[in-house]
Amino acid sequence: MNKAFADRLLAAPVDGGFRREGFWVWCGSVIKGEDDRYHMFASMWEKSVPFTPNWLTNSMIVHAVSRTPEGPYTYVEDVLPPRGNEYWDGMMTHNPTLHRHGNSYLLFYTGTTHRGGRPTDRISEALRLEARGNQRIGMAVASSPNGPWRRPDRPCLDVRPDHWDSYMTTNPAPCVMPGGEILLLYKSRTGMHSPLQYGAARAPSPGEPFERIGPDAPITFQDASIPYEDACLWIENDRFHMLFNDMTGLLTGEDHGGAHAVSADGIHWQLAPVPKAYSRNIRWTDGTVTTQGAFERPQLLIQDGVPTHLFAATADGPGGYSLADNTWNMAVPLRTHNERKK
Repeated sequence: MNKAFADRLLAAPVDGGFRREGFWVWCGSVIKGEDDRYHMFASMWEKSVPFTPNWLTNSMIVHAVSRTPEGPYTYVEDVLPPRGNEYWDGMMTHNPTLHRHGNSYLLFYTGTTHRGGRPTDRISEALRLEARGNQRIGMAVASSPNGPWRRPDRPCLDVRPDHWDSYMTTNPAPCVMPGGEILLLYKSRTGMHSPLQYGAARAPSPGEPFERIGPDAPITFQDASIPYEDACLWIENDRFHMLFNDMTGLLTGEDHGGAHAVSADGIHWQLAPVPKAYSRNIRWTDGTVTTQGAFERPQLLIQDGVPTHLFAATADGPGGYSLADNTWNMAVPLRTHNERKK
């Protein structure tokens, strides 16, 4: 596939996606259930606290539904709420990505714990660092998008002391193969101020342990010092594909633009021939174009093996989510293969 992923993007519905009054909304992964409804799992927390740094302590994963993939989505319930700081994921859950294998729904997410109760004001730097360093990846399981969800007692991917991924594991990007094998890309770093990068792990089937694969080094593009995050992983035309957030613009030419990479094995990656996948300049169905303060955490709705919609966490702007008045998850329909041939 030599054409730009950006060529697939159609106009975004003005009233699509998921937002909720009085709450920050972020992330957003969608799957079609057996009830013919579209189920979104997103991160949400109260606007009574600032978006950042309190996403680290106040976020929780929620469930919303829609009759159409574009939305709008309606809030249903809290899925992974706080359950006590004695649990590894007891105080915050974030970064949901939902996948299906057989009769099971697999909800990958980031969880963390920290001292004290649920913050009601801007958190201190010490608490931010504690919550950040305790982030780990987990996988909850259910037989329906409506739950009930079985939360794990332990993370499915922990840190490795004295390695490049010794500080945290977060931002899971799984690809579940037809036979049940799972390739998992995950974000980590050596410390609070080192570059954000990804590594790869694999599990033979859901519920079995993940083991790191490939070189004992992060996946890098052009320069090991270039940070990136928010990976989304899928298979198309017998190759692995990754979308991710280019945090500096050095890979795509746009600060926090979307990048596209490809791989034959999910371990060794290179930028696509046209690396820029999407922009923060959004074309809407009412004919307007806006520059969003943020357009991050890409997730794809895959139907019959084909990506049909791109979902992204977005913020009004300018200035990114730290200066936003509102954040939500938006939907962008994609041209399918047949539509692109016209």
